[in-house]
Amino acid sequence: MIHLVKLCVGAESVDDLANWQKRVIAHRKALGMSPNPVHETRQSPKRADELLDGGSIYWVIKGVILARQEIVEVNVMEDMNGRNYCELVLDPEIHPTEPQGRRAFQGWRYLKPEDAPKDATGSHSAEVPPELTRALRDAGVW
Repeated sequence: MIHLVKLCVGAESVDDLANWQKRVIAHRKALGMSPNPVHETRQSPKRADELLDGGSIYWVIKGVILARQEIVEVNVMEDMNGRNYCELVLDPEIHPTEPQGRRAFQGWRYLKPEDAPKDATGSHSAEVPPELTRALRDAGVW
């Protein structure tokens, strides 16, 4: 099993991610498509079989991993111009994680299970603002 880590560009919080995906799901349902949120990316993961063996996409929001979603399908698609792209089909449930800082990067990266943050419980909730989480981590408190 392997995971992906991806920047959630434009999101300020896990709520922003959830609201965006609710709109995606409603649009897909209206078109008669599966009710799962999808994320499109230009590159297809070469380790798709490992992703489908229990892997998740970990979302980086404002420099901090704050949530994850299980990957249920990896589809190679073709756009109107004949270029391939990848559609990651996600489980609709968003799992808040313990915050884990990440430097900016482009695209996505693989994430080993032992390096992935655990799902959030109790006081390490994803409801902590990313700026505060980053400051606490930088100070060595969290």
